[in-house]
Amino acid sequence: MGKTADLTVVQKTTIDTLHKENKTQKIIAKEAGCSQSSVSKHINREAKGRKRYGRKKRTSNRDNRTLERIVKQNPLKNVGEFHKEWTAAGVSASSTTTHRRIQDMGFSCRIPCVKPLLNNRQRQKRLAWAKDKKDWTAAEWSKVMFADESKFCISFGNQCPRVWRKRGEAHNPRC
Repeated sequence: MGKTADLTVVQKTTIDTLHKENKTQKIIAKEAGCSQSSVSKHINREAKGRKRYGRKKRTSNRDNRTLERIVKQNPLKNVGEFHKEWTAAGVSASSTTTHRRIQDMGFSCRIPCVKPLLNNRQRQKRLAWAKDKKDWTAAEWSKVMFADESKFCISFGNQCPRVWRKRGEAHNPRC
């Protein structure tokens, strides 16, 4: 149990409460059932907060809000178009950064829903049709012709447009 990552939630809370009571690290380690170095690391990490590694972010929160507004205005654009519009607003960032920030905001590039949603009148008509036909026999259904059409793409050039949307916005009319 030498590492801080191995400490359980119970041990961490025990360390925190005993540390607030000004107990020594040796006593805290005995009570929590871990090493003294684990107690020391946990206390120091809690005091300093989480260390941040890597380079600082190049864009500010204001820049990110500008990008979010651009994406929400027209979600059918691609990353290159978002990048041009964002840099025109005065932000100096690469297209990779633009793509990363869009994904950090929770947007995903998805295929839009093919079928539009039904309105209330259409739902009522479908329900009335189903209630009318619910007692049909097999002989009556045998007179009905169903058409099942499928689209097959032979080449890769027939890609449909994509939409940038957040989780749960699949049936949003703008998406």
